[in-house]
Amino acid sequence: MAAKLPPSIFNDVVGPVMRGPSSSHSAASVRIGRLARGLCGGDPEHVLVEFDTLGSLATTHESQGSDMGLFGGLLGWDADDARLPQSAAALREAGIALEIRCAPLHDPHPNTYRLTLRRRGVEHRLVAISTGGGMIELIAIDDIPVTAYGDYAITLLDVRDDGRATAAALAARADVDEVQIAHAVAGARRTLVLALARSCLPDEALAALTAVTRVRRMSPVLPVLSRKGLRVPFLHAGELEAHGDPETLPLSAFALAYECARGGLDDDGVFAAMRRILGIVREGVRSGLAGTEYADRILPRQSHRFQALLERDARLDCGVLDRAILYVSALMEVKSSMGVIVAAPTAGSCATFPGTCLAAADALGAGEEAILRAMLAAGLVGVFVATRSSFAAEVGGCQAETGAGAAMAAAAVVELAGGPASVALSAASHALQNVLGLVCDPIANRVEAPCLGRNLAGAANALTCAKIALAGYQHLVPLDQVLDAHREISEAMARELRCTALGGLSITPASKAIEARLCGSSGSCGSCG
Repeated sequence: MAAKLPPSIFNDVVGPVMRGPSSSHSAASVRIGRLARGLCGGDPEHVLVEFDTLGSLATTHESQGSDMGLFGGLLGWDADDARLPQSAAALREAGIALEIRCAPLHDPHPNTYRLTLRRRGVEHRLVAISTGGGMIELIAIDDIPVTAYGDYAITLLDVRDDGRATAAALAARADVDEVQIAHAVAGARRTLVLALARSCLPDEALAALTAVTRVRRMSPVLPVLSRKGLRVPFLHAGELEAHGDPETLPLSAFALAYECARGGLDDDGVFAAMRRILGIVREGVRSGLAGTEYADRILPRQSHRFQALLERDARLDCGVLDRAILYVSALMEVKSSMGVIVAAPTAGSCATFPGTCLAAADALGAGEEAILRAMLAAGLVGVFVATRSSFAAEVGGCQAETGAGAAMAAAAVVELAGGPASVALSAASHALQNVLGLVCDPIANRVEAPCLGRNLAGAANALTCAKIALAGYQHLVPLDQVLDAHREISEAMARELRCTALGGLSITPASKAIEARLCGSSGSCGSCG
């Protein structure tokens, strides 16, 4: 089976561009739904969705946007489609019957989707997991273990033999990057051959493969595709020294080299991709401050209140932190109103890094290239997080989301201030150390609170750590080692404190009262946990 290729800044860290409360739920489920739609060749007639009762999705699939995203993906929509809030109604209008069940399935990952689809009398089964920040892994098709990540077009061939001749013929093609042979682990012998390429193979390319009994195709769902022979210069912070002097070079120089290698882009291509992200963030701040409305949310619009406070009372002037509070609040309100956001690194922490970075840039009067470089520097810190740990709150609590966001923001601020890579990594280490063990306990099972407060605290954390790193404060533990501790703490954290709404603030009387008000007297929002 294929190993996961190195993270991309634009796949794994600064993205996806999306709507919805949670990238682990809303964006990942869109991608899983799109793969499932491709597997069955169009609109399914019936879909059975199964969640493990001991996973995260059993209690959060409706309230945190998994259902909304999955339904949209099954219809072929993208993660930023304006129709997503109406995806359930659209699914019914399309004549697609859907059933959701929760059962003890003993899935090892808390974000596991099991889909059984029927179209034109043929059944298709798919198992996939949401790994954090909108990223996914496809782990089984028709009960046969496979490995795919949505970064390739997949031509899926059912064959009547052991698949070796078919695989050899496909591997000889110049337009095929990788071929997998997958066998059923039990029961009747069944074999799948997967051809991974930049685009799905047409029928004429398969005509001579006599052992093939069925062909299915799944288009890629990630913006940056993988390719044969892909190599990156480094994967961990401790490896930078072999590729340049971190004491003199900015972190953005390493980030640019990394993403050019990972994405097969030149410098201009990387800057163009980040420029699009910057535009979405700026528009998010603007629209958030202009005012947002959405019926199904806990918190009303509040950023205008902070703006009014700044205008009438300067006694507690906090400089760039005030601007960061304003921007972070605005971005979080856009997220909660189903506006377009960038998961950076996740939707739940979508404002910590972008809001802080843009606030510092505006305070410094930084030009566009300086801001893009700061965002790339932050993105590289995110690559280090994705490589050694996780962004998923279902895996590691809020230390995984707003913790990573604060570390990224701290590195971005150092870059804006002219500090070298070594200082940016020091700031990131400081920031992540400050939030180790932070749990994820959403109030009323919504990704709004304490998310807003933790994004704001992340901004303060980032600015503080950038300043002390620039002043030469010692971080003591290198970032790689902090990330190892981050991963180990995630593994030790109780399930109830990892975005299941089963512990902490989630189960306080106040939280339950809000949930009941939003969801009806049962307070369940349709969850089956």
